Amino acid sequence: MRRYVIAGNWKMNMTPKGAEALIGEMKPLVEGKNNCDVVLCVPAIDIPAAVEAAKGSNIKIGAENVHFKASGAYTGEISAEMLVEAGVEYVVIGHSERRQYFGETDQTVNLRTLAALNAGLKAIVCVGETLEQRELGYTETLLKYQTKMALTNVTPEQMNNVIIAYEPVWAIGTGVTATADQADEGNGYVRAAVAEMFGADIANKTVVQYGGSMNDKNAAELLSKENVDGGLIGGASLKPAAFAAIVDAAQ
Repeated sequence: MRRYVIAGNWKMNMTPKGAEALIGEMKPLVEGKNNCDVVLCVPAIDIPAAVEAAKGSNIKIGAENVHFKASGAYTGEISAEMLVEAGVEYVVIGHSERRQYFGETDQTVNLRTLAALNAGLKAIVCVGETLEQRELGYTETLLKYQTKMALTNVTPEQMNNVIIAYEPVWAIGTGVTATADQADEGNGYVRAAVAEMFGADIANKTVVQYGGSMNDKNAAELLSKENVDGGLIGGASLKPAAFAAIVDAAQ
């Protein structure tokens, strides 16, 4: 049985004080919901406040990016070791916004994934196609390629700490959601790529999330699909009641 993982991605939102208040409001709403893992991935500056605010709860804290080097002349970047020491357990890697705005490539996604896994972090690796790529019929090819590139040189043992989030680029922050069947199909392509690399047993154990405008209204239908093992939640993760409703749907 794969365990649901409901992870919020705050993006560039919330000051440290705001993070503390939001988590304080969210904690009682998700308390005792132990049938899934609850994660909040927050801006780097919010990490200390978020870790402190989440203490004693079932909420785990993640980061939104990690560099592939342990140290060096990489102004503005944060290493995996820094995140671990700060109390982070998860990290989002390769989000489409990182690819679109900050030059992230399939190669750097792979390097960041390896750095995170080697440091003991759980990597939430994002893959997804644009609307143009979908309309051209490249969804399966692209998702398998991105998945295999991201997991190059990852060991079978390290796959225990890998989560893959299928996020169709055309459904991120647009209010447009893939249908439940489209989400299941995309997640299925990702799982097939894992199977081709590591075998069916590991593929069947790998958590594959859906992201892309999942919210409290559509979560139950999406999560009911065979290949959808949770969600990477954007806007709804900034609304405690809506995020808690998604966690409830995963119960």
